[in-house]
Amino acid sequence: MKKSYIVGGIIVLLLVIVFVTFKNAYNNFVTMEEEVNQRWAQVENVYQRRADLIPNLVEVVKGYAKHEKETLQGVVEARSKVGGQINVGPEILNNPQAFAKFQQAQSALSSALQRLMVVVERYPDLKADKRFGDLQTQLEGTENRIAVERKRFNEAVQKYNTSIRRFPSNIIAAMFGFEKKMYFQAEAGAEKAPKVKF
Repeated sequence: MKKSYIVGGIIVLLLVIVFVTFKNAYNNFVTMEEEVNQRWAQVENVYQRRADLIPNLVEVVKGYAKHEKETLQGVVEARSKVGGQINVGPEILNNPQAFAKFQQAQSALSSALQRLMVVVERYPDLKADKRFGDLQTQLEGTENRIAVERKRFNEAVQKYNTSIRRFPSNIIAAMFGFEKKMYFQAEAGAEKAPKVKF
């Protein structure tokens, strides 16, 4: 009789340990996944800020650089391609093709903005315009925010991905469907410093 109580107690204790381990691991994954989603929302937020600044910037430049239609059109087109992709939601983080498409659209917009800033160098009156100066400062600040938020996002993804891949957590993560998230990657050729003058 005493042995059956001991065996029963050990079984209950093991079940409690397994339950607590699963519960803690699951809750930890949920917390980290929510942090990744929150960081993604911040990335979207700063990209939205940049997209909101662009129409104003283009309007100011139009007044001074009327014959730079091709450059302005490139910025407008790149901005419109990004427009529908800014608030895509955290589900994109599990879809490599959609994530790559998002990054390509953002890179194209960054490239178009760099070309626009090079064109601006030819117009000293435009560079002296207070509205343009304010917009340029806001845009530069936004680009810095984008870099910071992308870094924070990648840090949260790294923490999450590491956690779901470690043993024995990987078994629990697989059981509950926690999947690897995508990182922001540097653009091809990003190791070379751009030759842009401001």
